Amino acid sequence: MTMRFTRRSFLGTSILAAGTLAMPAILRAQEGPIKLGTLTPLTGSGGAYGPVMADVVKKAAGEINKAGGVLGRELVIISEDDQTNPEAGLRAARKLIDVDKVSAIMGTWASSVTTAVAPVCWQSGVFLATVSGADSITKLPHQGFIIRTQPNTTLQGRKFGEFALELGAKNVAFVSPQTPFTESQFAALTKAVEAAGGKTSILIYDDKKTTLRTEVDQVLRSKPDAIVMGGYTTDTAVLVRDLYRANYKGKLLGFGYAVNKQLVEALPPDVSEGIVTLSPSAAQGTGGYKNVARLLGVDSPDTYSCQIYDHLNLISLAMAAGKGTTGTVIKDNVRKVAQGGGQKVDNAVDGLKLVTAGTKIDYDGASGPCDFTDIGDIEDAQFRYEQIKDGKIVLLKIA
Repeated sequence: MTMRFTRRSFLGTSILAAGTLAMPAILRAQEGPIKLGTLTPLTGSGGAYGPVMADVVKKAAGEINKAGGVLGRELVIISEDDQTNPEAGLRAARKLIDVDKVSAIMGTWASSVTTAVAPVCWQSGVFLATVSGADSITKLPHQGFIIRTQPNTTLQGRKFGEFALELGAKNVAFVSPQTPFTESQFAALTKAVEAAGGKTSILIYDDKKTTLRTEVDQVLRSKPDAIVMGGYTTDTAVLVRDLYRANYKGKLLGFGYAVNKQLVEALPPDVSEGIVTLSPSAAQGTGGYKNVARLLGVDSPDTYSCQIYDHLNLISLAMAAGKGTTGTVIKDNVRKVAQGGGQKVDNAVDGLKLVTAGTKIDYDGASGPCDFTDIGDIEDAQFRYEQIKDGKIVLLKIA
Protein backbone atom coordinates (compact mmCIF):
# COMPACT_ATOMS: atom_id res chain seq x y z
CA MET A 1 0.00 0.00 0.00
CA THR A 2 1.37 3.38 -1.02
CA MET A 3 0.66 6.47 1.11
CA ARG A 4 0.68 9.89 -0.52
CA PHE A 5 1.29 13.05 1.50
CA THR A 6 0.08 16.38 0.26
CA ARG A 7 1.42 19.58 1.80
CA ARG A 8 -1.91 20.05 3.61
CA SER A 9 -1.97 16.51 5.02
CA PHE A 10 1.68 16.83 6.07
CA LEU A 11 1.02 20.07 7.91
CA GLY A 12 -2.05 18.61 9.60
CA THR A 13 -0.12 15.55 10.69
CA SER A 14 2.74 17.73 11.95
CA ILE A 15 0.41 19.93 13.95
CA LEU A 16 -1.29 16.90 15.48
CA ALA A 17 2.06 15.35 16.35
CA ALA A 18 3.30 18.60 17.85
CA GLY A 19 0.18 18.85 19.96
CA THR A 20 0.56 15.26 21.12
CA LEU A 21 4.18 15.86 22.08
CA ALA A 22 3.36 19.10 23.86
CA MET A 23 0.48 17.71 25.92
CA PRO A 24 2.54 15.62 28.36
CA ALA A 25 4.80 18.62 29.04
CA ILE A 26 1.79 20.75 29.95
CA LEU A 27 0.39 18.04 32.16
CA ARG A 28 3.77 17.57 33.81
CA ALA A 29 3.95 21.31 34.51
CA GLN A 30 0.50 21.22 36.08
CA GLU A 31 1.37 18.16 38.13
CA GLY A 32 4.84 19.32 39.15
CA PRO A 33 5.81 20.39 42.66
CA ILE A 34 4.38 23.45 44.37
CA LYS A 35 7.23 25.68 45.47
CA LEU A 36 6.92 27.70 48.68
CA GLY A 37 9.62 29.77 50.35
CA THR A 38 10.62 30.46 53.92
CA LEU A 39 12.49 33.70 54.51
CA THR A 40 13.61 33.64 58.12
CA PRO A 41 16.62 35.03 60.02
CA LEU A 42 19.01 32.10 60.02
CA THR A 43 21.69 34.56 61.17
CA GLY A 44 21.76 38.02 62.74
CA SER A 45 19.63 39.28 65.61
CA GLY A 46 16.84 36.82 64.86
CA GLY A 47 19.19 33.87 64.40
CA ALA A 48 17.88 32.20 67.54
CA TYR A 49 14.48 31.71 65.88
CA GLY A 50 14.91 31.44 62.11
CA PRO A 51 16.50 27.99 61.82
CA VAL A 52 13.79 26.36 63.94
CA MET A 53 11.08 28.16 61.97
CA ALA A 54 12.44 26.85 58.68
CA ASP A 55 12.79 23.37 60.15
CA VAL A 56 9.19 23.06 61.32
CA VAL A 57 7.88 24.13 57.89
CA LYS A 58 9.92 21.44 56.13
CA LYS A 59 8.78 18.79 58.58
CA ALA A 60 5.13 19.81 58.37
CA ALA A 61 5.34 19.88 54.56
CA GLY A 62 6.78 16.37 54.70
CA GLU A 63 3.68 15.16 56.52
CA ILE A 64 1.41 16.85 53.99
CA ASN A 65 3.34 15.21 51.15
CA LYS A 66 3.06 11.77 52.75
CA ALA A 67 -0.71 12.26 52.87
CA GLY A 68 -0.86 13.06 49.14
CA GLY A 69 0.28 16.68 48.95
CA VAL A 70 -1.91 19.59 47.89
CA LEU A 71 -4.12 19.02 44.85
CA GLY A 72 -2.14 15.83 44.36
CA ARG A 73 1.12 17.75 44.08
CA GLU A 74 4.21 17.69 46.26
CA LEU A 75 5.17 20.70 48.34
CA VAL A 76 8.80 21.79 47.95
CA ILE A 77 10.08 24.19 50.61
CA ILE A 78 12.98 26.47 49.69
CA SER A 79 14.57 28.19 52.67
CA GLU A 80 16.56 31.43 52.50
CA ASP A 81 18.33 33.53 55.14
CA ASP A 82 17.30 37.19 55.47
CA GLN A 83 20.21 37.71 57.92
CA THR A 84 17.86 39.98 59.94
CA ASN A 85 18.84 42.60 57.39
CA PRO A 86 16.56 44.41 54.89
CA GLU A 87 19.04 44.39 52.00
CA ALA A 88 19.89 40.73 52.43
CA GLY A 89 16.21 39.93 52.85
CA LEU A 90 15.32 41.72 49.62
CA ARG A 91 18.00 39.84 47.68
CA ALA A 92 16.76 36.53 49.09
CA ALA A 93 13.15 37.39 48.26
CA ARG A 94 14.12 38.24 44.70
CA LYS A 95 15.81 34.86 44.38
CA LEU A 96 12.76 33.03 45.74
CA ILE A 97 10.41 34.92 43.41
CA ASP A 98 12.45 35.28 40.21
CA VAL A 99 14.53 32.10 40.25
CA ASP A 100 12.63 29.58 42.36
CA LYS A 101 9.17 30.80 41.27
CA VAL A 102 7.53 30.36 44.67
CA SER A 103 3.83 31.04 45.14
CA ALA A 104 4.23 32.29 48.71
CA ILE A 105 6.88 33.41 51.18
CA MET A 106 6.50 32.60 54.87
CA GLY A 107 8.03 33.73 58.14
CA THR A 108 9.66 37.14 57.65
CA TRP A 109 10.61 38.12 61.19
CA ALA A 110 12.10 41.60 61.54
CA SER A 111 9.69 44.38 60.58
CA SER A 112 12.38 46.16 58.60
CA VAL A 113 12.88 43.03 56.47
CA THR A 114 9.16 42.58 55.90
CA THR A 115 8.80 46.23 54.92
CA ALA A 116 11.55 45.81 52.30
CA VAL A 117 10.25 42.51 50.95
CA ALA A 118 6.50 43.21 50.86
CA PRO A 119 6.39 45.40 47.70
CA VAL A 120 8.21 42.87 45.52
CA CYS A 121 5.81 40.19 46.75
CA TRP A 122 2.57 41.94 45.90
CA GLN A 123 3.99 43.33 42.65
CA SER A 124 4.88 39.76 41.65
CA GLY A 125 1.61 38.26 42.85
CA VAL A 126 3.38 36.28 45.57
CA PHE A 127 1.57 35.82 48.88
CA LEU A 128 3.41 36.89 52.06
CA ALA A 129 2.72 35.53 55.55
CA THR A 130 4.73 37.26 58.28
CA VAL A 131 5.41 37.26 62.02
CA SER A 132 6.46 40.93 62.03
CA GLY A 133 4.51 43.33 64.22
CA ALA A 134 5.00 46.89 62.92
CA ASP A 135 1.63 48.57 62.33
CA SER A 136 2.94 50.14 59.12
CA ILE A 137 3.25 46.76 57.36
CA THR A 138 -0.44 46.04 56.89
CA LYS A 139 -1.06 49.71 56.06
CA LEU A 140 1.00 49.26 52.90
CA PRO A 141 -1.00 49.05 49.62
CA HIS A 142 -0.53 45.27 49.51
CA GLN A 143 -3.90 44.50 47.85
CA GLY A 144 -4.56 41.58 50.19
CA PHE A 145 -1.28 39.75 49.57
CA ILE A 146 -0.18 40.00 53.25
CA ILE A 147 -1.40 38.38 56.44
CA ARG A 148 0.37 38.38 59.77
CA THR A 149 -0.12 36.10 62.74
CA GLN A 150 1.82 38.42 65.08
CA PRO A 151 -0.24 40.99 67.02
CA ASN A 152 0.53 44.48 65.77
CA THR A 153 2.74 46.78 67.78
CA THR A 154 -0.07 49.04 68.91
CA LEU A 155 -1.56 46.11 70.79
CA GLN A 156 1.86 45.09 72.12
CA GLY A 157 2.61 48.63 73.30
CA ARG A 158 -0.71 48.82 75.15
CA LYS A 159 -0.01 45.50 76.87
CA PHE A 160 3.39 46.79 78.03
CA GLY A 161 1.82 49.93 79.44
CA GLU A 162 -0.88 47.99 81.25
CA PHE A 163 1.62 45.52 82.71
CA ALA A 164 3.97 48.29 83.87
CA LEU A 165 1.01 49.78 85.73
CA GLU A 166 0.18 46.37 87.16
CA LEU A 167 3.74 46.22 88.53
CA GLY A 168 3.15 49.52 90.31
CA ALA A 169 4.93 51.86 87.90
CA LYS A 170 3.83 55.47 87.44
CA ASN A 171 6.84 56.87 85.57
CA VAL A 172 7.72 54.67 82.58
CA ALA A 173 10.66 55.20 80.23
CA PHE A 174 10.75 53.57 76.79
CA VAL A 175 14.33 52.97 75.64
CA SER A 176 14.79 51.61 72.14
CA PRO A 177 16.71 51.74 68.87
CA GLN A 178 14.85 53.29 65.95
CA THR A 179 12.74 50.56 64.36
CA PRO A 180 9.63 50.52 62.14
CA PHE A 181 7.52 49.94 65.26
CA THR A 182 9.14 52.25 67.83
CA GLU A 183 6.71 55.16 67.48
CA SER A 184 3.52 53.06 67.45
CA GLN A 185 4.62 51.04 70.48
CA PHE A 186 5.53 54.13 72.47
CA ALA A 187 2.29 55.89 71.54
CA ALA A 188 0.18 52.93 72.68
CA LEU A 189 2.23 52.51 75.87
CA THR A 190 1.85 56.21 76.65
CA LYS A 191 -1.90 56.15 76.10
CA ALA A 192 -2.30 53.28 78.58
CA VAL A 193 -0.02 54.83 81.22
CA GLU A 194 -1.43 58.35 80.98
CA ALA A 195 -5.00 57.02 81.20
CA ALA A 196 -4.06 55.77 84.68
CA GLY A 197 -2.46 59.07 85.70
CA GLY A 198 1.14 58.11 84.96
CA LYS A 199 3.74 59.62 82.65
CA THR A 200 6.22 58.36 80.06
CA SER A 201 9.44 59.37 78.32
CA ILE A 202 11.39 58.00 75.39
CA LEU A 203 15.06 57.70 74.43
CA ILE A 204 16.32 56.38 71.09
CA TYR A 205 19.79 54.85 71.00
CA ASP A 206 22.23 53.54 68.40
CA ASP A 207 22.02 49.75 68.56
CA LYS A 208 25.52 49.37 67.09
CA LYS A 209 27.21 50.91 70.12
CA THR A 210 29.12 48.66 72.52
CA THR A 211 28.24 50.80 75.54
CA LEU A 212 25.12 52.81 76.34
CA ARG A 213 26.22 54.33 79.62
CA THR A 214 25.70 57.92 78.44
CA GLU A 215 22.17 57.07 77.33
CA VAL A 216 21.50 55.25 80.61
CA ASP A 217 22.57 58.28 82.63
CA GLN A 218 20.26 60.45 80.55
CA VAL A 219 17.29 58.13 81.08
CA LEU A 220 17.84 57.87 84.82
CA ARG A 221 17.67 61.64 85.27
CA SER A 222 13.89 61.38 84.92
CA LYS A 223 13.83 58.81 87.76
CA PRO A 224 11.68 56.16 86.03
CA ASP A 225 10.32 53.38 88.21
CA ALA A 226 10.03 51.13 85.15
CA ILE A 227 11.98 50.94 81.89
CA VAL A 228 10.57 49.20 78.81
CA MET A 229 13.37 48.01 76.51
CA GLY A 230 12.48 47.94 72.82
CA GLY A 231 15.60 46.46 71.23
CA TYR A 232 16.80 43.05 70.10
CA THR A 233 18.89 40.58 72.09
CA THR A 234 22.38 41.94 71.38
CA ASP A 235 21.73 45.62 72.12
CA THR A 236 19.35 44.79 74.99
CA ALA A 237 22.20 42.88 76.65
CA VAL A 238 24.38 46.01 76.40
CA LEU A 239 21.59 48.16 77.85
CA VAL A 240 20.89 45.78 80.74
CA ARG A 241 24.56 45.58 81.65
CA ASP A 242 24.91 49.37 81.74
CA LEU A 243 21.71 49.78 83.78
CA TYR A 244 23.12 47.31 86.32
CA ARG A 245 26.41 49.25 86.48
CA ALA A 246 24.39 52.44 87.06
CA ASN A 247 22.70 50.70 90.02
CA TYR A 248 19.20 51.04 88.60
CA LYS A 249 16.69 49.46 91.01
CA GLY A 250 13.41 49.88 89.12
CA LYS A 251 11.48 47.40 87.01
CA LEU A 252 12.89 46.25 83.67
CA LEU A 253 10.54 45.00 80.96
CA GLY A 254 11.55 43.64 77.57
CA PHE A 255 10.14 41.85 74.55
CA GLY A 256 10.27 38.07 74.63
CA TYR A 257 12.21 37.95 71.35
CA ALA A 258 15.01 39.97 73.02
CA VAL A 259 14.93 38.77 76.63
CA ASN A 260 15.43 35.10 75.85
CA LYS A 261 17.69 32.16 76.61
CA GLN A 262 20.55 33.73 74.65
CA LEU A 263 20.39 36.92 76.71
CA VAL A 264 20.27 34.99 79.98
CA GLU A 265 23.32 32.99 78.96
CA ALA A 266 25.19 36.13 77.87
CA LEU A 267 24.80 37.95 81.21
CA PRO A 268 25.81 37.08 84.79
CA PRO A 269 22.76 35.88 86.78
CA ASP A 270 22.65 38.92 89.06
CA VAL A 271 22.64 41.29 86.07
CA SER A 272 19.56 39.80 84.39
CA GLU A 273 17.69 38.83 87.57
CA GLY A 274 14.11 40.07 87.73
CA ILE A 275 13.67 41.24 84.11
CA VAL A 276 10.06 40.78 83.02
CA THR A 277 9.20 39.78 79.45
CA LEU A 278 6.05 39.97 77.38
CA SER A 279 5.37 38.23 74.09
CA PRO A 280 2.44 36.93 72.06
CA SER A 281 1.60 33.46 73.31
CA ALA A 282 1.19 30.34 71.28
CA ALA A 283 -2.00 28.37 71.86
CA GLN A 284 -0.61 26.04 74.49
CA GLY A 285 -2.42 22.76 74.99
CA THR A 286 -4.14 22.79 71.60
CA GLY A 287 -3.73 20.17 68.91
CA GLY A 288 -1.79 22.53 66.68
CA TYR A 289 0.63 23.42 69.47
CA LYS A 290 1.18 19.73 70.22
CA ASN A 291 1.84 19.10 66.53
CA VAL A 292 4.62 21.69 66.49
CA ALA A 293 6.12 20.29 69.70
CA ARG A 294 6.08 16.79 68.20
CA LEU A 295 7.62 17.87 64.90
CA LEU A 296 10.43 19.76 66.63
CA GLY A 297 10.93 17.27 69.47
CA VAL A 298 10.55 19.94 72.17
CA ASP A 299 8.20 20.50 75.09
CA SER A 300 7.53 24.22 74.54
CA PRO A 301 7.91 25.50 70.99
CA ASP A 302 8.33 29.26 70.60
CA THR A 303 5.54 31.42 69.22
CA TYR A 304 7.32 32.10 65.91
CA SER A 305 7.62 28.39 65.12
CA CYS A 306 3.93 28.01 65.90
CA GLN A 307 3.04 30.97 63.69
CA ILE A 308 5.00 29.80 60.65
CA TYR A 309 3.50 26.32 61.06
CA ASP A 310 0.13 28.03 60.73
CA HIS A 311 1.36 29.92 57.66
CA LEU A 312 2.10 26.67 55.84
CA ASN A 313 -1.21 25.10 56.81
CA LEU A 314 -3.25 28.15 55.86
CA ILE A 315 -1.52 28.47 52.48
CA SER A 316 -1.94 24.76 51.74
CA LEU A 317 -5.64 24.81 52.64
CA ALA A 318 -6.25 28.02 50.66
CA MET A 319 -4.71 26.49 47.53
CA ALA A 320 -6.88 23.40 47.92
CA ALA A 321 -10.02 25.48 48.46
CA GLY A 322 -9.27 27.62 45.41
CA LYS A 323 -8.10 24.69 43.28
CA GLY A 324 -4.98 26.57 42.27
CA THR A 325 -1.49 27.36 43.47
CA THR A 326 -0.85 31.02 42.65
CA GLY A 327 -0.45 33.81 45.16
CA THR A 328 -3.74 35.25 43.96
CA VAL A 329 -5.56 31.99 44.68
CA ILE A 330 -4.06 31.94 48.18
CA LYS A 331 -5.06 35.58 48.76
CA ASP A 332 -8.63 34.97 47.62
CA ASN A 333 -9.16 31.83 49.72
CA VAL A 334 -7.12 32.13 52.92
CA ARG A 335 -9.96 33.67 54.94
CA LYS A 336 -12.42 31.10 53.56
CA VAL A 337 -10.51 28.33 55.33
CA ALA A 338 -9.64 30.29 58.48
CA GLN A 339 -12.78 32.09 59.60
CA GLY A 340 -16.49 32.40 59.09
CA GLY A 341 -17.50 29.08 60.62
CA GLY A 342 -17.08 25.49 59.55
CA GLN A 343 -15.58 22.32 60.97
CA LYS A 344 -12.62 23.09 63.23
CA VAL A 345 -9.23 21.78 62.12
CA ASP A 346 -5.72 22.35 63.48
CA ASN A 347 -3.58 20.82 60.73
CA ALA A 348 -3.52 20.74 56.95
CA VAL A 349 -3.55 16.94 56.61
CA ASP A 350 -7.00 16.69 58.18
CA GLY A 351 -8.16 19.95 56.63
CA LEU A 352 -7.22 18.95 53.09
CA LYS A 353 -9.38 15.82 53.34
CA LEU A 354 -12.36 17.91 54.38
CA VAL A 355 -11.79 20.56 51.71
CA THR A 356 -11.54 17.85 49.05
CA ALA A 357 -14.85 16.44 50.28
CA GLY A 358 -16.44 19.88 49.95
CA THR A 359 -16.70 20.53 53.70
CA LYS A 360 -16.39 24.09 55.01
CA ILE A 361 -13.51 24.35 57.51
CA ASP A 362 -12.33 26.82 60.13
CA TYR A 363 -8.60 26.56 60.86
CA ASP A 364 -7.45 27.27 64.42
CA GLY A 365 -3.74 26.69 64.69
CA ALA A 366 -0.74 26.43 66.94
CA SER A 367 -0.66 30.21 67.42
CA GLY A 368 -4.39 30.47 68.12
CA PRO A 369 -7.47 31.39 66.07
CA CYS A 370 -6.36 32.64 62.66
CA ASP A 371 -9.01 35.30 62.06
CA PHE A 372 -7.76 38.28 60.06
CA THR A 373 -9.00 41.81 59.53
CA ASP A 374 -9.49 43.23 56.06
CA ILE A 375 -5.93 44.59 56.03
CA GLY A 376 -4.40 41.30 57.23
CA ASP A 377 -3.93 41.82 60.98
CA ILE A 378 -4.68 39.01 63.39
CA GLU A 379 -7.82 40.01 65.28
CA ASP A 380 -6.82 38.85 68.76
CA ALA A 381 -4.12 37.00 70.67
CA GLN A 382 -3.08 35.95 74.15
CA PHE A 383 0.15 37.19 75.68
CA ARG A 384 2.75 35.36 77.71
CA TYR A 385 4.29 37.10 80.75
CA GLU A 386 7.58 35.72 82.09
CA GLN A 387 10.39 36.71 84.44
CA ILE A 388 14.03 35.82 84.86
CA LYS A 389 14.51 34.14 88.25
CA ASP A 390 17.75 32.46 89.35
CA GLY A 391 19.06 32.35 85.80
CA LYS A 392 15.89 30.84 84.32
CA ILE A 393 12.90 32.28 82.48
CA VAL A 394 9.76 31.31 84.38
CA LEU A 395 6.13 31.80 83.45
CA LEU A 396 4.11 34.36 85.39
CA LYS A 397 0.84 34.13 83.49
CA ILE A 398 -0.84 33.84 80.11
CA ALA A 399 -3.63 36.31 79.51
